[in-house]
Amino acid sequence: MSDITGTDSLLSDDLLEQIRSRADRYDAENAFFTDDLDDLRAAGYLAMFVPAEFGGPGFGMSRVAREQQRLASAAPATALAVNMHLVWSGVARILHDRGDDSLDFVLREAAAGEIFGFGISEGGNDLVLFGSRTDARPEPGGGYRFYGTKIFTSLSPAWSRLGTMGLDTTSTDAPKLVYAFVDRAGGGFEVKDDWNTIGMRASQSNTTVLDGAFAPADRVVRRLEPGPNADPLVFGIFAAFEILLASVYTGIASRALELAVAAVKRRTSMKNDGRPYSDDPDIRWRVADAAIAYDGIVPQIASLARDVDEQVDHGGLWFPKLSGLKVRATESARHVVDQAIRVSGGSSYFNGNELGRLYRDVLAGIFHPSDAESAHSTVANAWLGPIGG
Repeated sequence: MSDITGTDSLLSDDLLEQIRSRADRYDAENAFFTDDLDDLRAAGYLAMFVPAEFGGPGFGMSRVAREQQRLASAAPATALAVNMHLVWSGVARILHDRGDDSLDFVLREAAAGEIFGFGISEGGNDLVLFGSRTDARPEPGGGYRFYGTKIFTSLSPAWSRLGTMGLDTTSTDAPKLVYAFVDRAGGGFEVKDDWNTIGMRASQSNTTVLDGAFAPADRVVRRLEPGPNADPLVFGIFAAFEILLASVYTGIASRALELAVAAVKRRTSMKNDGRPYSDDPDIRWRVADAAIAYDGIVPQIASLARDVDEQVDHGGLWFPKLSGLKVRATESARHVVDQAIRVSGGSSYFNGNELGRLYRDVLAGIFHPSDAESAHSTVANAWLGPIGG
């Protein structure tokens, strides 16, 4: 379980239980977490990364990662969607701490209540941050209009700013990958009502079709060469995304383990004279196995989050470490939930059972970047060098 309790978290125990109590309804109705979002905004949760000079609490990556584990233990889909806002404010904080003020407007606007969506992912784009299928068309004055389709756009009903990217193929120095922010009020996009998944339903991560969405020059934050890039923005996105994503799935694992322990203490065995399943050696082994897997994720998240906060220089090993964290966290969380299901009995197979919902929610972890293939390739290159090198 997270080492943040209700006494020192932005989320009191009572508020966390309110959020937990809504999760099943949101899932059953495939509905957005509107009440959760209102409560989180009121608690100052969306401004966690904002430094004191801009009116926020100034939490670093370490603290936010722990808070997200706590939130995800109550409502995984809520935590996953909020992650996307926190990724952008986290990137802004990472850059700000390193003397780069190009995304300070994100911190100021997050403090003012704006909600940032993450419009990066595209169907069929396995280059992720290093390429784009979206067309970024330059406008007079330095702004850009974007044309393309973004998938898994969490917070679709609520974002007021969308951080996105596209490829400029027409400027004299083209091609350039363009990162920018568009305003919801400016239009030029369509949000499809197509989020009908088996898990993480409350996130409402609908497809977003960009059809001329405009980013003015002061919201165009980077023009980069396609392909791997050492720009701090790329590092910031990768670091914030992978650490906070790992935190959400680790929060799922902590709750699954908690439910498993409660279940085996509650269930009794007729063939063992009514003794609790917690006395059964095989059941005890499975619970211990889940606990061992869970215990391995938490310190790795804490270590890398601390290294981000303290600006530790891992050089070329940063990307292998971060992608490895994502894979280990999501795969370990799936294992923990699976073991919890196995010891908890057939009731977990029914709709409305919290552990059954966690089983569906945790599956989404395999689809987020970096996927297992990409992560293994990155780590292999770090240890063995490129193929043929």
